[in-house]
Amino acid sequence: MPPNPTAGRVAVWRHLKKIGAIYLQQSVCVFPANSAVRRDLAPILTRIREASGEFHLLPLRKLDPSEETKLIQQFQEQTANHYQEIIENCEVNFTKEIEFETFRKNFTYEEAEEIRAEFEKISDWFERVRRRDWFGAANMSQANEWLTRCEGMLEKFEAQVFEFQENQGTRLPTAATQRRRGQRVLPKSKLGSRKAS
Repeated sequence: MPPNPTAGRVAVWRHLKKIGAIYLQQSVCVFPANSAVRRDLAPILTRIREASGEFHLLPLRKLDPSEETKLIQQFQEQTANHYQEIIENCEVNFTKEIEFETFRKNFTYEEAEEIRAEFEKISDWFERVRRRDWFGAANMSQANEWLTRCEGMLEKFEAQVFEFQENQGTRLPTAATQRRRGQRVLPKSKLGSRKAS
């Protein structure tokens, strides 16, 4: 990529890392050779061309077994770190938020919607990491368990909100009412049916 503007180089680096790149040195990264990676790479390569940048796609064949093991370990470590970040996000941020809002009895529909949106964001994050977990990284099961736990906490909080609103004589907005008001209806997560692999 051209040295300027820097934003273009940063964007390419960020997108490559997002789809699971391992950097061996500056501007040299490695991916497993599979169709999913090639599909994810296509728009990034297009962006490089449009910015008058250059790239080379070089297949790695007949790697020394020790070198192949090193690369696999790097992929596993990178993905395990992502799973760990998800665990910490669930354990610290998400859990504390529900505990705090429960403590101050902030049982409003708006708060429940905000927390569910945050849960859906974490769930999507987990799915992105899981899709690029090519070599069975550590921490996946723990991250999945934490998501299931968070979903249970969320459903309990939503039930408290519903009960509080019912007792106050104010029903939660129905889906039809939300649509009339231009509000987004978030789907219920299916994480409860996911099995850790």
